[in-house]
Amino acid sequence: METTSRVGAQGAAPSTTSTSEATGAPEGVPAARRTVDGYLRASFPWYGLDEAFTGPRWLMQVGTSADGTVQHGSTGHGDEPSIRPDRLDGAGAERERFAVVVTVAASPVRRSGDGTGVLDATTVSSAAWLAGSGLLAYTWPAQLDHALRDDWLDQQTETAFELADDLNGPEWSTLSLPVDGVPTPFHYRESEFGWVLAGTAGAAVHLGAYGRGMSAYGLGFSVVRDITAYA
Repeated sequence: METTSRVGAQGAAPSTTSTSEATGAPEGVPAARRTVDGYLRASFPWYGLDEAFTGPRWLMQVGTSADGTVQHGSTGHGDEPSIRPDRLDGAGAERERFAVVVTVAASPVRRSGDGTGVLDATTVSSAAWLAGSGLLAYTWPAQLDHALRDDWLDQQTETAFELADDLNGPEWSTLSLPVDGVPTPFHYRESEFGWVLAGTAGAAVHLGAYGRGMSAYGLGFSVVRDITAYA
């Protein structure tokens, strides 16, 4: 699959620690309270929900290559989902209403920054994978024993990767949503954990999104004019 590698893609998932290590923020502090610096270094435009959404907006994390180039990142909307789902009861998790937009720089197959290898192209499947794995990071079953959680997450993450590799398969439907006011087709699927969608916004970026408690059918996306407003 021409998609972001699973190692690199996991940088977008909230379970990583790269941002807190870089900023010194304590574990469990939402990424929106950490830093906007990575977003400002990106060479591509960031996307979020359009002006029809009037609720809270917040930053999450960016994913970078080995040479520090920003490759993707996420912007959050609505209730900030819990970093530690095992501290929530089931009812608390169900009350959370959020949508996360994942922006992925569109890139062809290219040499790595150090010249020692080749980086895969990024495609709509890259955005679908990042969105699917991001949703899983926030939707661990509250009743799941801690000892079994890693196995559960590994299994579900592998499933998300396989689904992202088969966007024309039966698990996906087509949904048209506005991107900068233009109707745009997206691949869309629902699960017991929430929903995931993925598409392309022009030549510069691919878009993914995931959420829970907010319907995907009424969403619209647009370029973020001032990313610092999310911080």
